[in-house]
Amino acid sequence: MIVNYSNTGFTKTQKIKKEWCNMKTRKNYIVLAVLILTMATASITYAQTPEELPTTYHPATDAYDGWRLGIQAYTFNRFTFYEAVEKTASLGLDWIEAYPRQRLSADNPGAQFNHTMPAETREEIKAKLKETGVRLVNYGVVGLPNDEAECRRVFDFAKDMGIETIVSEPPAEAFEMIDRLCQEYKIKVAIHNHPSPSTYWNPDRILEVCQGRSEWIGACGDTGHWMRSGVNPVEALKKLEGRLISIHFKDLNEFGDRRAHDVIWGTGKADVEAMLAELDRQKFKGVFSIEYEYNWENSIPEIRPSVAYFNEIAGPLNPSGWKDLLAPDLSNCEFRQGEGSWTYEDGVLARGRGNIYTNDKYGDYILDLEYMVSEGANSGVLIRVGDTRNYVQTSIEVQIHETTDGGQYGSNGSIYNCLPPSRDVGKKANEWNHFTITCKDNKIYIVLNGVQIIDMDLDKWTEPRQNPDGTRNKFRTALKDFPRVGNIGLQDHGSPLWFRNLKIKELNLNN
Repeated sequence: MIVNYSNTGFTKTQKIKKEWCNMKTRKNYIVLAVLILTMATASITYAQTPEELPTTYHPATDAYDGWRLGIQAYTFNRFTFYEAVEKTASLGLDWIEAYPRQRLSADNPGAQFNHTMPAETREEIKAKLKETGVRLVNYGVVGLPNDEAECRRVFDFAKDMGIETIVSEPPAEAFEMIDRLCQEYKIKVAIHNHPSPSTYWNPDRILEVCQGRSEWIGACGDTGHWMRSGVNPVEALKKLEGRLISIHFKDLNEFGDRRAHDVIWGTGKADVEAMLAELDRQKFKGVFSIEYEYNWENSIPEIRPSVAYFNEIAGPLNPSGWKDLLAPDLSNCEFRQGEGSWTYEDGVLARGRGNIYTNDKYGDYILDLEYMVSEGANSGVLIRVGDTRNYVQTSIEVQIHETTDGGQYGSNGSIYNCLPPSRDVGKKANEWNHFTITCKDNKIYIVLNGVQIIDMDLDKWTEPRQNPDGTRNKFRTALKDFPRVGNIGLQDHGSPLWFRNLKIKELNLNN
């Protein structure tokens, strides 16, 4: 019950007393009883609306609340678009910016990602993106000429694909028409800057063409190209305040040199901390696209630490709550068979001997991770472990299985021995699967590969060794009485398997 006394001129107690007197006159005892109850509970703090939980989808896991760090697919222009999507997912990033004319896939080598793609190819791409959990948000750099019919082809494509920003370098005379299309389609256009002497290398020129235009027109600031042009990126960001829509984020080994190349963020000549601090000051809300134009064939080993550095600097500025579950050296873990039994290299955790557990204990949280199994593999994610020495009887296991041959209550994605998944959506051996596990008091939700497979109410498990449907389980304690706070563990069941991108967000226990 929510009682609203705002804008009445009375305090809560005064209002109740006034109504009490009126009721004594009216002899309205029913309302009087209600108000007595209200007085008795006037000091209660009512819970706020619970935050939205990812019970049916995989959430974005960006460290800064309001910033989206993703990949400009041109980073992987030696590869197909589908390979670029897979590489984006491997980095734990949720966003991608496509560019025109990238080869689409190994299975369709003649096709290109482009706004002229047929409808069936677009649907195939949408399915690929959904499967990997990567969101397509930007498209460019693509031409927007002073030709409304041609521009509409790009806008129609963007609308169909769910793209929110078109990145382009349009001619000045086209902006009146482009602005009108932006407002019609509700899609932004961000003006990109290539190095000098390109049209928009100087931020002043971008401001000129934005003058008098709607908020749908703005800038895609390429920090690396500014550096090549001798423009201080921090000063350029300040100048474009209010017009920044997206960023091509870079750090280079030299300033003022067109031959400069990308380096791991924080090791070059750009002041990355100052750039992020300035964007935070501006309350920028948008996409950072990593466009790493160096070591083209093998840039992941340099991009991965760049992502870690970005999160280290950006996260504390406006924390989203998401953090890595594991320390890079596994120093925040407990090993059942001794330190070194599990390995964590290049962002991938490989199975060792014995289970591995977090030192920290968690109650209500969202756990997001990917796993890959070998043929015939069997393992599990252990949640709210009450006693790591007796995890079988004190924790809930989310089953990992290559197939569904684990039985009704032991198949892939099940709550082991208790509740089968609603669907079999696991992938075959040697392919990455995506889990989102949400624990909220008595509720457990599991999403696997974009599909909700578990919606469980622990309070329905009221009897030891028995499930609500009457089948038997092996637990000596009713699941409703299992610990609601505990360690998180990964099970060793003798089969090779791998985990990556393990991230956690603790939930507000008051919600």
